[in-house]
Amino acid sequence: MAALLARFCRGAAGLRAARLPPAAAGPLSPLRRPSAPPGPPRPLSFSAAELVRAAPGPLQPYLRLMRLHQPTGTWLLYLPCTWSIGLAAEPGCFPDWQMLSLFGVGAVLMRGAGCTINDMWDRDYDKKVVRTASRPLAAGDISTFQSLVFLGGQLSLALCVLLCLNYYSIVLGAASLSLVVTYPLMKRITYWPQLVLGLTFNWGALLGWSAIKGSCEWSVCLPLYFAGVMWTLVYDTIYAHQDKKDDIIIGVKSTALQFKEYTKQWLSGFSLAMLLSLCMAGMNCNQTFPYYSAVAAVGAHLAHQIYTLDIDKPEDCWKKFASNRTVGVLLFTGIVLGNLWKRKDSKNVEKPLENR
Repeated sequence: MAALLARFCRGAAGLRAARLPPAAAGPLSPLRRPSAPPGPPRPLSFSAAELVRAAPGPLQPYLRLMRLHQPTGTWLLYLPCTWSIGLAAEPGCFPDWQMLSLFGVGAVLMRGAGCTINDMWDRDYDKKVVRTASRPLAAGDISTFQSLVFLGGQLSLALCVLLCLNYYSIVLGAASLSLVVTYPLMKRITYWPQLVLGLTFNWGALLGWSAIKGSCEWSVCLPLYFAGVMWTLVYDTIYAHQDKKDDIIIGVKSTALQFKEYTKQWLSGFSLAMLLSLCMAGMNCNQTFPYYSAVAAVGAHLAHQIYTLDIDKPEDCWKKFASNRTVGVLLFTGIVLGNLWKRKDSKNVEKPLENR
């Protein structure tokens, strides 16, 4: 009888264990251990670098070749165009948004073409510099022939954009191609390649006005162009300080190596020349208070850049270089508001005349 009771108790205990949930029945075996909870979802990013990384693999080297992942250079090419288009607008009117869009497309294409030409010329140099060794041509991701074909495609599309303009602007725009092709060679010849880059990058200060007006008003366009060249000497000298050690080793020249410890004095001189030229351009097209306020803000921004610049820290040089997009946007905003202000001034002038 005792044996029968013992067997019954063991059976009841086994039945209860079978009915218990897994956590109460005892420790889980390794095979049944649940997987770790998934981490938080990666936030969506629409930065240029993320968009390039999200592109199909075979396309990525071409997008990096035209620097779509680093749009600062495209902005610096585009912004002088916007200044000129804004100054050419009728008093009291916004700039021509269709023309701004057209020049935006052109800036992307021509900056891409310029970078492609630069990398084709510099592929051997780029291999020796840490910052540029990963560029598609230097890294061998694409061949020189593929780059040449891609360059032809970019220039063909840029030509389509140029042909949308008037005949004067077509000739004027085509004249800049010699600068685009020869600029990358200047660093082998002179310590002033940044000056040639300025002549190239600010061609839109001439082209934007002619695209609106049919020809250049040189009393406005030349001071504006000169201001852009001075601006380029500021930001590209800062940029060149990132690579000065490598440039010395491989024999490449730049204003950073020319100015050395006197860089800040030179940059201050360029900034002053830029501001004076902007004032001259503004006076020659009857600009108003918002424009000159923007010029003052640009001067303050440049002064802060130069004062806080550490030419021996590449990270700081890049940060200061990239901040120049803000300089260009500030000036464009002042041009637009200054042009809208002209309507108010014209009304104030008309009222006394009507009362006579």
